[in-house]
Amino acid sequence: MALNRYRLNHLVRKGNKSAKLTAKLLAHTDRLLGSILFGNTLLNVASATLAEIIVLRLFGHDNSTALLLGTLAITFVLLVFSEIMPKVIASSQPERVALFSSYPLAVLIRLFHPVASIATAIVHYVLWLFRIQVQTDQSKHTMNLEELRMLVLESEQFLPHKHQGMLLNLVDIGRIAVNDVMVPRNQIEALNLDAEPHVLREQLTTCHHTLLPVYQGALDNITGILHVRRALALLQHGPFDRDELRELLHDPYFIPSDTSLLSQLQHFQERQIRLGLVVDEYGELLGLVTLENILEEIVGDFTTQSPAQTGKFLRQPDGSILVEGGTPLRDLNRKPMKSNTKN
Repeated sequence: MALNRYRLNHLVRKGNKSAKLTAKLLAHTDRLLGSILFGNTLLNVASATLAEIIVLRLFGHDNSTALLLGTLAITFVLLVFSEIMPKVIASSQPERVALFSSYPLAVLIRLFHPVASIATAIVHYVLWLFRIQVQTDQSKHTMNLEELRMLVLESEQFLPHKHQGMLLNLVDIGRIAVNDVMVPRNQIEALNLDAEPHVLREQLTTCHHTLLPVYQGALDNITGILHVRRALALLQHGPFDRDELRELLHDPYFIPSDTSLLSQLQHFQERQIRLGLVVDEYGELLGLVTLENILEEIVGDFTTQSPAQTGKFLRQPDGSILVEGGTPLRDLNRKPMKSNTKN
């Protein structure tokens, strides 16, 4: 019962015969426990009866003291050598004991099957009367996210710290929405088609992003997404033409603000795009999220950042840290800072 079920399933997939037999026994816990307890009870009663017969023959029927001492002695022997010691050994080395004992236990289950079946049927009937639901198949355990997270936290001796952090981020990515990691609306760099041609030209030549949202008039009126590399050819000849710029735009992709990062990562992969615009339930633009934003939640911050994103965390000579006021709280919490923070 103390055997690691995931380790057992791993051995079963590798074709270990003892593991297969052990999993088969654990698939019917009621039969297994019934046979073990029946054999254990039978041996305990037989041992106590044998000890009593020996005491009576050696000291006679009138010696109650010898009978009491004999009862205490056999109780102590059974407690130490039949109960405590085997269970301590089995709990400390469950895999070795379980795989080894699966063969004799399989024989005992067949041997005690008639009696164990009757006892198991009575137990099931009593549990049914009290409306108690039990799981008889113990060979397969399902793991929830909290258990998986705890398993990763406890595996720090086997995993490098960075790998452990990435696994924890993968576990939590389904709980984080795109509005938690998006670039806020006031920090979006976008092109306004109504701007003067020289302004558009200058913005394209100084842009630090590969993809740019393009709008007309107001930022809520997004007309498309521009791949900056495709627009470089417009800067090499004659006057700047807005109509040619419109032809280079891709249709914008809008994302509800409550979409989880895991779902959005799958959507990016299916659509083969890297940028989406985050909107609320009324269609108002809240910000944008890129594939890089999601990947940073898993692997950490990338080194390639625009000048506007650098210098947010500046360590001061006194050990404090100067933080830019517009820094998102998620970025602040992810920084391993040991000193007090100044805002």
